[in-house]
Amino acid sequence: MTAVVRTEDEPSLQGLIERSSDLKGELVVFAQSARFDRWLTPLLLEAAGPERRLDEGEAVRIIDNFILRYRLPDGVTVVDRFVAGRGDLSEADRAMLLGWRDPVEGIFEIRRKDGDAVVLLNLVDDLEYRTYSNVGRAAFRGVSKGGFLLACLVPLHSADGAWLISGAMSSYPKSSATEIARAALHLATSQPELVFRNPEKIEQGWESMRADRTAFIEFCGSDELVLPPAEVEERLNTYYRHRQESAVAERPDRARGRRLPGIDLPAFELPQALGDSDTVGVIYDEVDGLNFYADYGMLQDLFADPALAGRRHYQDALRAYLREESIAPLPIRRLAAAYPETVDAVFRKLLRKPGFTWGEHGEELLRRRKPWYYAQEPRPGVSVVGERLGELAAGAGRQKFTRARRVPRQPDHP
Repeated sequence: MTAVVRTEDEPSLQGLIERSSDLKGELVVFAQSARFDRWLTPLLLEAAGPERRLDEGEAVRIIDNFILRYRLPDGVTVVDRFVAGRGDLSEADRAMLLGWRDPVEGIFEIRRKDGDAVVLLNLVDDLEYRTYSNVGRAAFRGVSKGGFLLACLVPLHSADGAWLISGAMSSYPKSSATEIARAALHLATSQPELVFRNPEKIEQGWESMRADRTAFIEFCGSDELVLPPAEVEERLNTYYRHRQESAVAERPDRARGRRLPGIDLPAFELPQALGDSDTVGVIYDEVDGLNFYADYGMLQDLFADPALAGRRHYQDALRAYLREESIAPLPIRRLAAAYPETVDAVFRKLLRKPGFTWGEHGEELLRRRKPWYYAQEPRPGVSVVGERLGELAAGAGRQKFTRARRVPRQPDHP
């Protein structure tokens, strides 16, 4: 273990906390100035609803999120604007403020109090955070070991491993464990990027997804299905029930009291947009995970018969797949690979480019239409939650992973 030597020019921990308080106060005033009203006010009004009622804690959360994460039309945050306009800030101040653009949102279990800090376990990413408040230890009065906090944390620059509460903080007693676990599981499945702040969860997610994909292929006979919506739901429910029964058979000692989903408790249901499609494509890719695509059968017909590209309905379907940000390149790549003899003819008619060939221009087309996909690292489609969250969710009787299904929006067909 190496001792950390602090020079006289380096601020103390308390000094950093006090400076963060000053900066945050100035930042909040800046964000609530008239220059940002056109963006902040609609967010507050939407949260207030038709009755125009909004409690203080929720208002603080909205303003805090607006300051740290909201992207203005030019792509920058309020923090970026604040730093850019303050030439008097020191390098340390600038580094601290810019570090706040990557806050940690989560539901935390209080492990212990330690002086002015509390040590928190984030039930979503399964990491511990030594956390302070810029109003001092009084912020944690009334909370105790085993209780829970709903909070947003930001790093305390140059204080290794130290975090600050940002915005509103809500506390819950230990007796709220069941409800807290349910909320944390919802976060883990609906926003898997929160789980993947923990590098270990990324690798565990890949391992779980690979095993699940193998089981899916063995059960369904392929990693790709094209079925009417009702049949997709039936097939997926049957598959997940099979998986659960297999898990119970392997660990019967952990199955007591569990209710397996059946006809009266479906494990999977398509959203309305996909449910209204004639067909739904189900693709379980080794990288992109399990995905569902509206009217995928129509695109298969198009690639099987390029003459259909002259019909508006088919053109609109393929254009929607190219346009929608919710749809990755995966289904188009699959169609191109499945129909190598006709893919060039389809895109020549669609794009009105006689010289287009998929082999030469296909990847360039996808990169131009879907830059967001190539700008991010691939992440597994399965969120692996920590042992502690598993214990809170259902004692020792629940699997330690839960799927983060990626269900794209239905393309906007006319």
